[in-house]
Amino acid sequence: MTSEYKVDLDIYNGPLDLLLYLIRREEVNICDIPIARITDQYLQYVEALQALDMNIVGDFLVMAATLMYIKSYMLLPRTETKDEEEVEDPRSSLVKQLLEYKRYKESTFALAARAAEWEKKCTRIHQELLMETPDKKDDALPLEGVSVWDLLQRFSQLMKQTLSDISTKVTYDDTPIHEYMNVVLERVRLHTSLSFTNLFVGIKERRQIIGFFLALLELVRLNRIKIEQIVNYEDIQISLHSPEGVLVDKN
Repeated sequence: MTSEYKVDLDIYNGPLDLLLYLIRREEVNICDIPIARITDQYLQYVEALQALDMNIVGDFLVMAATLMYIKSYMLLPRTETKDEEEVEDPRSSLVKQLLEYKRYKESTFALAARAAEWEKKCTRIHQELLMETPDKKDDALPLEGVSVWDLLQRFSQLMKQTLSDISTKVTYDDTPIHEYMNVVLERVRLHTSLSFTNLFVGIKERRQIIGFFLALLELVRLNRIKIEQIVNYEDIQISLHSPEGVLVDKN
């Protein structure tokens, strides 16, 4: 019986988060968004998300439509008005949203850091009484120097390089996600550190590439593996988050 992937992709933080990532990568002022470049890059990420699951693309398409509207508006020839009225920059509304989102996001990081500092001084009693279990995981995802958008960009590049000569065909994969997760754990366990590129060596089918990538995301979410990028633009390195590297139970 064919089953769909049931992977919780809650590490995707939303369209505004992706926009902030693209702006930081372009190293430009948030108030002066290079709308043409940002729009093209944003659409590439939406295309990569679509390959994973159409259900998570909806919110991103709204932002994509907004960016395309602003881009088309700015590309239109501007005519001087008789009254020389100042025309509002179509990006201004988006910039206000981004600045507000950025302020709240930075506040959550500051509050989380303060909470972690206070926990060192005043440990909660009920936490001391709880028994440690193998499934217990930290709130923070083990992404050291890596953004989830970096992972998505690598996935998009991998799909284009591997499948450039293969016609697009929709297929369903009934392989349980835990099987892909166990294969990823086994491959990583054979090496002290495995690069993102080498993890996918020998994989040619689209469904398998997607399966391995979803398994990678799920293992990161469960704190089973650690992902880091020591130097910018170098390949992402994958290692076990815990030395045991216990296989994933299908239940």
